[in-house]
This record gives sequence, C-alpha cells and structure tokens, in this order.
Amino acid sequence: MSRFQRQLDLVPLDKLQSLTTTVIGVGAIGRQVALQLAALGASQIQLIDFDRVEPTNITTQGYLQRDLGQLKVEATAMQIHEIDPIITVSPIADRWRPEQETGEAVFCCVDTISSRTAIWRSLQNRCQFWSDGRMRGETVRVLTATDVASREHYAEQLFPQSEAQAGSCTARSTLYIASIAAGLLIHQMVRWIWGRTVDLDQILNLLATELTVVPTERN
Repeated sequence: MSRFQRQLDLVPLDKLQSLTTTVIGVGAIGRQVALQLAALGASQIQLIDFDRVEPTNITTQGYLQRDLGQLKVEATAMQIHEIDPIITVSPIADRWRPEQETGEAVFCCVDTISSRTAIWRSLQNRCQFWSDGRMRGETVRVLTATDVASREHYAEQLFPQSEAQAGSCTARSTLYIASIAAGLLIHQMVRWIWGRTVDLDQILNLLATELTVVPTERN
C-alpha cells in the first residue's frame, strides 16, 4: 500500500511533487514545516539556515539529542531522509542571500521583522506561493501571499523592527505551538495547489481560544 493512500483525496500529490519548496529558517516553525512537507509527499525541499542545534532546541524545536552541535539544515535533512530517502533535500548552511535560488513555494520562518522584510523585497516577484509563520507564546500568525491583493496585504504587515516586541518571535515558545503554526502554513499551500482561495491572514490565540481570519476576496 502507498504511504499516501489516506491523503489522496486531500492533497494533490502529483502537483506537490512537481514543486520545489523552500524553507527559510529551520527553527521552531521551519523545522516542523520541513518535516510535514516530507511526510506529505514533497519531493524537493530546500533548507536555508546558518544556525546550529542548542539544548533548548530539543524542547521547543523538535531536534534530537544526537543533533546537538550540528547545523540545523543538516540535522533536518537527515530527519527528512529518515521519513523518505528519495526526497531531494538541498541544505544551505548560510543566512538568506538575494543571489540564492529558491523554489516556487517559499515558507518564511525567520525570527525578526527586519529579516522578513529583506527576504520579501528580494523574493516577492520570484515565488508563486509565500507564507510567513510568526508566533509568540500561545499566539500564532500566518500570512500568505499568492496574488496582487495578498501581496499588498502582506507588505503592509512589514512594520519597522523598532516597532516590534523585544526579542525574537520564538523567545517564548513550545513545540506544540510550532507544530500548529506549521500545519496552518502547510494547509495554505495545499489550498493554493488545489487552486482554491487562501487566507491572507490568520491569527490563532490558543490561550483565548480565538481564531481571526482575513480571507482572500473572490473575484
């Protein structure tokens, strides 16, 4: 039996496998995005991150004891190949740089607004699908851009770094929040692959049990 048997009506596997997906930032959210992509059936995954695994990353980012001291992209690539050894994984142990090639679908999972802004300015016209995952404590925000309207909305959410809360967006986090955030990001990509409308903006506050959604307006 195919390992994809139970999701065939939910995920268009042929279209997913034709894509190259790029995950920028393989920390709390990014690692979970990468592993979910691998389990879902993505065949080409690019990972970009310069950081190494630290002890707190085991608790909040799902890394393993054996990964301590390793580059996050290498440790995640190893885990992806344990899910499926035929997946093509391209780990880039570096910061994001404008000259880097990326896939049609990009997941921005970095820690700061300034980094998001720099990456967006470079990639906004180079990718077909863009999704940005943010979290603090028990609140998750997912912004997705696939067309003119959603790109304009996303650009409006890139405020100056000086206006951001102090610390990185994952300064207070848990693995379960990161996993939920990753699932919301992946869900938007699956909707896009199907040709369905995506949500421009989702804010999930688990502590208050509140979900706020800004949907794409239908033409």
